[in-house]
Amino acid sequence: MKILVVGAGALGGYFGARLLENGADVTFLLRAGRARQIANSGLIVHSPFGDTVIKNPQVVSRESLAAAPTHYDVIVVGCKAYDLDDTMDAFAPAVRADTAIVPLLNGIAHLARLRARFSDANVLGGYCLISAALDQAGHIHHLNDSHQLYFGELDGALSDRVQHLRQCFAGARCEAIASERIVERMWEKWVQIATAAGMTTLMRASIGTIVSSGGASFARALFDECAAIASKAGYPLSEEAANRISSVVTDASSLVTASMMKDMERLAQVEADHLIGELIELRDNAESTRSATTADQISLLDLVMLNLRAYQRRHLAPSS
Repeated sequence: MKILVVGAGALGGYFGARLLENGADVTFLLRAGRARQIANSGLIVHSPFGDTVIKNPQVVSRESLAAAPTHYDVIVVGCKAYDLDDTMDAFAPAVRADTAIVPLLNGIAHLARLRARFSDANVLGGYCLISAALDQAGHIHHLNDSHQLYFGELDGALSDRVQHLRQCFAGARCEAIASERIVERMWEKWVQIATAAGMTTLMRASIGTIVSSGGASFARALFDECAAIASKAGYPLSEEAANRISSVVTDASSLVTASMMKDMERLAQVEADHLIGELIELRDNAESTRSATTADQISLLDLVMLNLRAYQRRHLAPSS
């Protein structure tokens, strides 16, 4: 399979490098600055599962792809939600009727945007479980012991293209899982990351610091709100998933801070609307008949969103 990885940041760079190590046909769609970094030093990964340096990986620019469109069997997309429209413009020349687009964004709303821009047949579900970051030199640092990538057809079919993609990962130094219930799994991750992001951005602390400071009930209450929205949307968490996520967000020893908090600490743009706002919209649409008294009450999720909006207005609003 010809695979196009959009970007070579922490996610795309990590999984793209693991595919290349495994002999897969991978090309990176890169901006000029990142292309220069990789041309100078290679694609470098530091990981508990083994370091790697990929010298001279195949690279294409937005401009060259537009000038000479090339077909790819799979396009892996790991951008932020607020960059999705521009990212779709960049990789659109690579999409054909049989191209499989595997988005690794958080949440669910991006699936509809991709299907509207391309087609239902083009879009798979996907997400990853990994903590990774780029340093100033452009090296990728894998920060935990998880490096899983899930993908699958939205209808749950174990299609030929899903099986072929799984084969591309067979033997690679990461875990690639073809899921027959990918949307349900994406909801599970959404609930977990919304809870973790809500906690850590609101309190400006790690999960462990919050919980050990007396915040376990706060964590459970926020998790319950997010899980209830998933349930009303038709994706109730299994007992196993609920117990697993609850354990993660109430772990007093956890050093985890959500990537959204890291973005706030460096005064960067955040995925407030996509990660938290979409949940609130789903909740409000499902509860359109709730009483005026209930509607006037602010929930923990509302408080999380208020905090994010205040941050955006204070730090990201254009100067007058």
